[in-house]
Amino acid sequence: MKILVYGPKARYDAYMPDFAAQLGAELVFCTLDQSPRQAAAENPDAQVLFDDPIVDVGREIIDLLPNLKLIQSEGVAFNRIDLEAAKEKGIFVCNNKGCNADSVAEHTIMLMLMALRHGITGHNAVKAGRQVQMKEAVMASGSPELGEQTVGLVGFGDIAQATARRLKPFGCKMYYYSLHRRSPEVEADFGVEYRPLEELAAACDILSLHCAVNDQTRNMVNADLVAKMKPGIILVNTARGDLVDNLAVRQGLLDGRIGGIAMDTLAPEPTPADHPLVDLPVEIADRAIYSPHLGGNTGGSFRRAHSNMWNNVKLIQEDKRPNFIVNGL
Repeated sequence: MKILVYGPKARYDAYMPDFAAQLGAELVFCTLDQSPRQAAAENPDAQVLFDDPIVDVGREIIDLLPNLKLIQSEGVAFNRIDLEAAKEKGIFVCNNKGCNADSVAEHTIMLMLMALRHGITGHNAVKAGRQVQMKEAVMASGSPELGEQTVGLVGFGDIAQATARRLKPFGCKMYYYSLHRRSPEVEADFGVEYRPLEELAAACDILSLHCAVNDQTRNMVNADLVAKMKPGIILVNTARGDLVDNLAVRQGLLDGRIGGIAMDTLAPEPTPADHPLVDLPVEIADRAIYSPHLGGNTGGSFRRAHSNMWNNVKLIQEDKRPNFIVNGL
């Protein structure tokens, strides 16, 4: 069995589970600086495609791989794979559901704390020899504790639930929004209350995004939602940049409606230096915190992901259904 890999060989060498070698698969690597289309054209006999979630797998690439049985995302996201084209050809599209939930939840809370507790500005003040001045300014500002904040979770899947578990001991009031409301028992277990999205935005000090990108959620944080947000709200995004209307959020920062942003993901990716949420005027630049899409990038996440990926290869070899199918087959 040939596996075409859109991703770096070093990562696969590092996280390949022991049992993978027994499957006898041939791996062909297309690194992120190469053409995915050319790699597909040169490997038409590939039966499995392992895809880095930031690489597009459209209909054209799928058509170039007539023997394909499985498209496997290396992560949880699958929004850059043409699900319908794969379904038409009977190709399973799978993700690694839940593999990075703990890692992203930790990262989410880190970003919340950095935004609230002056993580970047405090660091810079010490390096600039302004430690005392910064300390005095913060002491006079009434800087809040995380436990005093009302947090809204948009989406309530694996990552949002892991985040709620970690926020609960802080004592935060927590609301959530999801297309499908959970049972009273689940809400009580996680310590959350349901609110419609606009009510959530109006009630929360921190709004944290945890939903997948689809036609219903793309640009969901738009000008209309920004206008309904509680003044001074902090927007945290460890999901996908496509959930955010960049210009609307930028204007919210300029207007003061949004008090700060803490972003692990921005669209497009790779993110250019002149991005509207990165290239900010000096008067609001300190209200933005970034990380380079590191939320799920821990050894534990990759070990869990690659174990599932190779297990799905094994299931395909055995003519069985793989795990975590996302395209309705």
